[in-house]
Amino acid sequence: MPLPRLTLTPDVSHGPLDGAWWPRCDALELELPSLVSSLEAGTAATIRVTVDPAEWPDAPHTVMAPGRVIAVEPAQPGSGAHVITLDCGTAGHWVLLVVPPGAPAGTAARLLAAAADPENPLTAARMPALADKGRPVDTTGDAE
Repeated sequence: MPLPRLTLTPDVSHGPLDGAWWPRCDALELELPSLVSSLEAGTAATIRVTVDPAEWPDAPHTVMAPGRVIAVEPAQPGSGAHVITLDCGTAGHWVLLVVPPGAPAGTAARLLAAAADPENPLTAARMPALADKGRPVDTTGDAE
């Protein structure tokens, strides 16, 4: 069974992240429509996405999706490394760790699980560094 490409924290409580997303490629115009639909944002919702311009240098300003237009904006410098923020109006607001599309499946699985853990104190900027070391992500804040 293929790994899920999106994990979310439970509704009860969350830390600095609401989950993680592992896109199949780095083309936002191809990936955003399915991400937004998986978050169950109604078609009437206004959708605004903020991305790290260093990680998405060719991000379009708008992405067309069935029944909607998704506005894509660059994050302020230093505020959005490894993160995508989705504001879907009344449907919700999510801050997701972005697992690089080319990440090995084991690394992606660890990051998806750790980012969705409501007890996880790690920041998005630190999680990929731990995964790059090939060590499991530990929710106490240290690599094993």
